[in-house]
Amino acid sequence: MLLQTPETMPQTPIFSSMLGSSCSGQVQPDMGERCVDPVYQDGNIVSGSLEALIERLVPTMDYYPDAKLKSFAAKIIQLLKEWTETFPYDFQDEKSMKELKEIAHRITQCDEENGTVKKIISQMTQNLLMALSARSQYQEIREKFRQPVTDKGTILKNKPQSTQKDILSVCCDPLILAQQLTHIELERVSNIYPEDLMQIVSHMDSLDNHKCRGDVTKTYNLEAYDNWFNCLSMLVATEICRVVKKKQRTRMVEFFIDVARECFNIGNFNSMMAIISGMNLSPVARLKKTWSKVKTAKFDVLEHHMDPSSNFCNYRTALQGAAQRSQTANSNREKIVIPVFNLFIKDIYFLHKIHTNRLPNGQINFKKFWEISRQIHDFLTWKQVECPFEKDKKIQSYLLTAPIYSEEALFIASFESEGPENHMEKDSWKTLRTTLLNRA
Repeated sequence: MLLQTPETMPQTPIFSSMLGSSCSGQVQPDMGERCVDPVYQDGNIVSGSLEALIERLVPTMDYYPDAKLKSFAAKIIQLLKEWTETFPYDFQDEKSMKELKEIAHRITQCDEENGTVKKIISQMTQNLLMALSARSQYQEIREKFRQPVTDKGTILKNKPQSTQKDILSVCCDPLILAQQLTHIELERVSNIYPEDLMQIVSHMDSLDNHKCRGDVTKTYNLEAYDNWFNCLSMLVATEICRVVKKKQRTRMVEFFIDVARECFNIGNFNSMMAIISGMNLSPVARLKKTWSKVKTAKFDVLEHHMDPSSNFCNYRTALQGAAQRSQTANSNREKIVIPVFNLFIKDIYFLHKIHTNRLPNGQINFKKFWEISRQIHDFLTWKQVECPFEKDKKIQSYLLTAPIYSEEALFIASFESEGPENHMEKDSWKTLRTTLLNRA
């Protein structure tokens, strides 16, 4: 830990010039009172004034242990290494990079004899530049492929073409499809970084302060992952609604129920939720004749797990169980935990929104930031799991590229499969047909 007591804190003049005159290590008294020391609980800081925290970080004239200078330099290197690896975007502008190099230059002066520190700093800087370059290229690729959900040609038709594929013609095994969905999920989350998640907090602070965040790195990775969830939901609805015969449509519904159940067993809660959301979309949910033939017992269990009451209590219990299994697992199969991402984001949002950054006494509320840090740490641990399932390019290609219907097209296909049953549905069906005829 870098936050130490004054008795054990080594000192060097490095920070005094680095932080400027206002943070020179001498805590400026406020109204004649010295800053209150940080408050600790179970060995962790729970609150403290900014001045007191700086006092713990910055050496002063009261203690100057030259003998521990190299030990202090090692701690600074560790801090910079973790900082650049975890939040590389903090150094994407020239000013930040220049300051980093200045700090690195000062630290290397502590180890001029054998040059070990210089080598570590050089490798750290190289890794930082590579990380910035890789993430920049990924964002450019994502930007090019940010396409809206598309329709699959003209929907007003009596029968699909005989050559038209569906998911069952590509993969009829629910377990294998669940495994391939897990592959895609893990690939998506591998491109989400702590700084992407912290953008949520940063964006909210900007809105609260009525500031524009146009200069901040855009959350393309979060958007891409959210789009994947929506596309999977729409794909499920498309595959069900476009089937003309009721018997085959029933089979399709039961197939996706089995896929969702396999996702649950794997620990892939995000795909499971996307599939359930797709089957709960109005164009699918209204197919009463189809659902009457479906064995819904398994679907009822899945919906129980995703019951939104009591802040998704059932889901959170299942997620906690998967997390505990992951901690004691001996294989990657048991380590997989993919949370429902939009709920994960909402948790961070509400943690930041409900709890203040500072306590009534003006001290920084570390409990809040510890909890946000814990949430992000858990996510980082889960995303590092290597997918143990063999990749099937054919199945993945279908999942990622198969055309999907828009909401309008889904309703049309749904009404063609099972006609409108009440006045509201009849009016909707009439409006949809009129709209399409006018377009033609």
